[in-house]
Amino acid sequence: MSDTQLAPVLNRRRFLALLAGSAALACNSRLLIRPVYAAGPFTLPPLPYPEQALSPTISANTVAFHYGKHHQGYVNKLNELVAGTPLAEQSLNGVITATVGKADQAAIFNNAAQVWNHTFYWNSLRPKGGGKPTGALADLIDHSFGGYDPFKAEFTKVATSQFGSGWAWLVKDGDKLTIAKTSNADTPIAHGQKPLLTVDVWEHAYYLDYQNRRADYVAAVLDNLINWEFAAQNLAAAT
Repeated sequence: MSDTQLAPVLNRRRFLALLAGSAALACNSRLLIRPVYAAGPFTLPPLPYPEQALSPTISANTVAFHYGKHHQGYVNKLNELVAGTPLAEQSLNGVITATVGKADQAAIFNNAAQVWNHTFYWNSLRPKGGGKPTGALADLIDHSFGGYDPFKAEFTKVATSQFGSGWAWLVKDGDKLTIAKTSNADTPIAHGQKPLLTVDVWEHAYYLDYQNRRADYVAAVLDNLINWEFAAQNLAAAT
């Protein structure tokens, strides 16, 4: 084989080797999972922070799978289900309201509610969050629960006692706050309630980091990541 014939072979081998090396590097990257966008009226909102920003409480690996696979998957499926229907012209909240409690539209409700719930969850967290709230929100927590520590204990109890997949919520109920839990995709806004923040207790939210230790995950989120500013904004809007 001549040198001119050999060069393409070597170039191809080198290219394949470089390609394999790049693939291996990508597999080792903590930011591997990227959203795969689907055509349709609903889109995946951007994260409020980089994927690694919640580490070490929630790893970049967990955020990448949770956001890039699960959250994006709900968006993709919702677009598929509403395509060619009047629901494709409605807002996300409108879809949730229009389909709640309707057995023949349960799949649409579940995916729409999960898109909303996850978006609300990402905003309920922030890097260097947690601790105690201040201002009117702190006063209302004191009024409703007898102080921050009783609130934290009750929230943890509700979040860890949710059987199977679901959500724990801080909700405004009249002139006080309550803690609620919902199963699977159910969401307070489907029932006229006003959520201030949420913690996702589906296993995909914590299993890569905490395995079956849901209580440790909930405690770590409350101590390190809860976005009290977001909750305060929701309280102001609700009042």
